[in-house]
Formats: sequence, structure tokens, C-alpha cells
Amino acid sequence: MDLLKQSIFQAIDEASEELEKLSIDIWRNPELNFEEHHAHEILTNFLECKGFNVQQKFAMETGFKAELGSTENGPNIAVICEYDALPEIGHACGHNLIAEAGVAAGLGIKAALRKAEKPFGKITVLGTPAEEGGGGKIDMIKAGVFDDIDVAMMVHPCPKTVSHGSFAAVDMVTVKYTGKAAHAAAYPWEGVNALDAAVICYQNVSCLRQQMKPTWRAHGIINKGGIKPNIIPEFTELEYYFRAPNKKELDDLRNKIKSCFDSAATATGCQVSYTFSSKPYLNLVTNNRMADVFYNNAISIGVQFDAKEDIIAGSTDMGNVSQIVPSIHPIYGIETTHGNHTKDFAIAAGDPKAQLHTLNQAKAMAMTCLDIFTDKHLLKDIKEEFAIFSKNSQSD
Repeated sequence: MDLLKQSIFQAIDEASEELEKLSIDIWRNPELNFEEHHAHEILTNFLECKGFNVQQKFAMETGFKAELGSTENGPNIAVICEYDALPEIGHACGHNLIAEAGVAAGLGIKAALRKAEKPFGKITVLGTPAEEGGGGKIDMIKAGVFDDIDVAMMVHPCPKTVSHGSFAAVDMVTVKYTGKAAHAAAYPWEGVNALDAAVICYQNVSCLRQQMKPTWRAHGIINKGGIKPNIIPEFTELEYYFRAPNKKELDDLRNKIKSCFDSAATATGCQVSYTFSSKPYLNLVTNNRMADVFYNNAISIGVQFDAKEDIIAGSTDMGNVSQIVPSIHPIYGIETTHGNHTKDFAIAAGDPKAQLHTLNQAKAMAMTCLDIFTDKHLLKDIKEEFAIFSKNSQSD
């Protein structure tokens, strides 16, 4: 086992300069969800050159699958890459580093597969587009991509390092108010003010926060507020995200927030319509047995954790994957105190200081894969834990 793990380290270290160039190329060319054509091309070309069996445009235009090994000899483990960016602020969530870590872990497992005396399973490096609001993994789930996957994992850069994180469920809603335009100075009584409705709606949600559980979140913007100050707005639009620890609580919050939308319409005489996302993100279910193995592997190569367990207020479509396949989604620090989705974090995601941490996470993932491949009892434990979760979630 030690020799196989040494082969993982060697393969990732030898490719470190190539991996950094790959990451920086993605970082310098940020692409929005479902538009990651450049990232798709360079990632698949790289993996193909490294000997993987690559399927481009897998399940969707910018998805991919790169495989080695066979399920005749063991489980199929998916290591997941993300590579979409955010509008205006680029890779402020560090998906360039997620892609790098996934590819690097794949290279490490490839080396171990070649070094092993007998084959032990299949590694699948899976390119999943559109995590930033597009729900790419949800589309892949619907397409059956995860039907033959035994376990799945990925890592995510953050300001801190946590192995057993939990992410919230999230839904998104667009709220539209329709009133009646009128001259705001000459004939205001003829108008029905849709901006007033939007403002009241925003205030209603803000008031609701006092009665929300500490683990609930609601945040929104008014993205259409009128045309000119002297025209009473006849149409306004808001967008909200709301989050809770699980689907049941998310449904409860949804019902409360709908009352905020409706009452603003009643108060102003406007018509209201709202459309919820067709692809809500579910909460992340960390497989503790697998996360323990990842934690121990990471510790063994010098990774220092801020906490073993923590609640992360954000959300990810990896949560949907974790509901159907045993999964882990550790987060790791990249030497910045700035939070994700900021310009400062985008700078940190392209900083060379992020490289050591990213490659260490890749090594920890690859070692965890190796442990699962070579220890049938470990895989059995992982699946038994997941079966208990599945049974409990169905009874709920």
C-alpha cells in the first residue's frame, strides 16, 4: 500500500507544473455556466494525452467523462471537476482549482493502477458544468450519469479547511409584480406602483428573518425597478435565494416566503407571479466513514484542519449527488481570509500559493480512492452508512 501511495505522490508532483498551467488557463478564461467550452476542451485534451479514455460533450455540451480501469475488478469511483465561473467576478469560487484537483487525483490513481499487481476497479474523472446556479449535476443525475457510480468525491477551496462539512439546501425564485403606469407628478392616482410592491416584498422578507431559524437564509435583489422617476413603475422583478438544512425545512421556509410575496401585492393592488427553480439544490450528506478516511489521509501528508466538522452556509448541486451516491465534499483553505464569491477570493484562486494546498487535497482524494479500491470492508462500511441514511430519508 505504501508503494502505491508513493506512486500517487510521485505522479502528482511530476505533473505539478502542467496542472498549475491548466488551472491558470481556466482562471484567466472564466466562462459562465453551460458555456465552459474552453475549459472543457483543455481538460479533456489533457486527460486524453495522459492516457484516459475520454468522452467529450458527455451528457451535455460542456460535460465530460474520463475513465481508466474496469468495474469487473472493483468499484467505480467518481472524482468530480467543476470549472464554471461567476458573472463579472470570474473564478471567485475557485472552480479552476476544483478542476485541477480532480484531474490531479485522477493522475494519482492512474499511477497506482499501473503500479498495482492486480487491477482493482475504475476511476472516473467527471466534468460537471454549471454548478453556479445551473444545476449541471442535477441534469447529469436525470441523464443516469451516476447510476453506475459507487462513490463520489470532490474538494472545494474556501478560507478554511474542513473535512466533514454540511451544505444547505437552496431554492431560487423569481418574483414579478405588475401594476399600472401613470405620470408620477400629474396623475399619480391613476397608477398602481409595482416598485412599491417590490420594496414592500423586500421589507417583508427582511422582517421574516427575525422569526427564521438560525440555520435558515434568505437573500435577494431587485433587478428590475422601473424606467424613469416620473413614470410610476408598472413592472418590477426580484430574485431570491432561500436556504435551509434539509428539504423539509426548505419547504417550510418556501411557504413562509410566499406569504411575503402575496401580501406585498395585496397592499399595493398589484398582480404578483412567482416561479421557483425547477432544480433546487439539496443539502449535502457527508458520508462520515469516507470523510474519516479522507481526513486521516490528509493529516498524514501535513494538511492542517481548522475543524473536522462544520456547517457551511452555502449550497452546491453536489448535495443532490450525495443524496443518491455516498459522497464527500471537503473544503480547504488557500491562504486567504476573504470569502468565496468576492473579487479578493478570485485573486487568491489564481495565486501560486493555492497550488500546494490544491495538490495536497488531490493526493488525499487519490489516497482515499486507493483505500476504497483495496479494502472491501471499507467500501461495505461506506455503503451501509449510506443505506441507513437512505432508509431514514424515505421514512421522513
